[in-house]
Amino acid sequence: MLDFTEEQIKRYARHIILPEVGGEGQEKLLSSKVLLIGAGGLGAPCGLYLGAAGIGTLGIADFDTVDLSNLQRQIWHGNKDVGRYKVDSAKDSIERITPDVKVITYKEKISSDNIQELIKDYDVVIDATDNFPTRYLINDACHFYGKPLVYGSIFRFDGQATVFLPDKGPCYRCLFPSPPPAGLVPSCQEAGVLGVLPGVIGAIQANEAIKIILGVGTTLNGRLLIYDALDMKFTEMKLRQDRTCPLCGENPTVVDLIEYEELCEFKA
Repeated sequence: MLDFTEEQIKRYARHIILPEVGGEGQEKLLSSKVLLIGAGGLGAPCGLYLGAAGIGTLGIADFDTVDLSNLQRQIWHGNKDVGRYKVDSAKDSIERITPDVKVITYKEKISSDNIQELIKDYDVVIDATDNFPTRYLINDACHFYGKPLVYGSIFRFDGQATVFLPDKGPCYRCLFPSPPPAGLVPSCQEAGVLGVLPGVIGAIQANEAIKIILGVGTTLNGRLLIYDALDMKFTEMKLRQDRTCPLCGENPTVVDLIEYEELCEFKA
């Protein structure tokens, strides 16, 4: 049993008094390792809540720098961070909240050459990215190496979230077998996104990761949660493992990591 300091007992008091968490659960959180891929719109609220919850080790991977246009939604960056690496700004924000979280930053683009090394030591992987090629790469790697994956995406006024558990349900390719043709992807300049939308979806992703670590509740595995911010409506769609899925189906054709050409540089 972890020997909590007086400060930790006070800091995590609202967790510890929950029967579903308690001291044992908080110990699990403080001993856990979560990899957050993407330090933008989804990554910011997700990472802040994971840090506040006391995730022991939080890896943050993103090679991008902060732009002024990010500040409308990427809430762990500020004016003074413009031009800095997002992961450096993110680390500063986490460390302002708590001294209990070890933040490891990765200033590199996710690729088939480095993703295995990145995810191997983590208990849960969170996809907070903003493009199709990286989503497929993360999904495939988590399937091959048996890592729980918490997925989220946003577009204009709509968001989605789900959980993919290898060998225990569907994967991203069961939902979308392959990337869409480039012509179907809206212009990045025309897309836009409501500033508060990633806050909703990112918080849901953090919640799912915490539940996986604690082993409590029912995750979104096998369910796609769809959020419509304009009509303030949540819709749930059942997901089933596709027997013809090219990755996790009965006769898989995707047996190695694939690098897809970038279809869009839309920044979440």
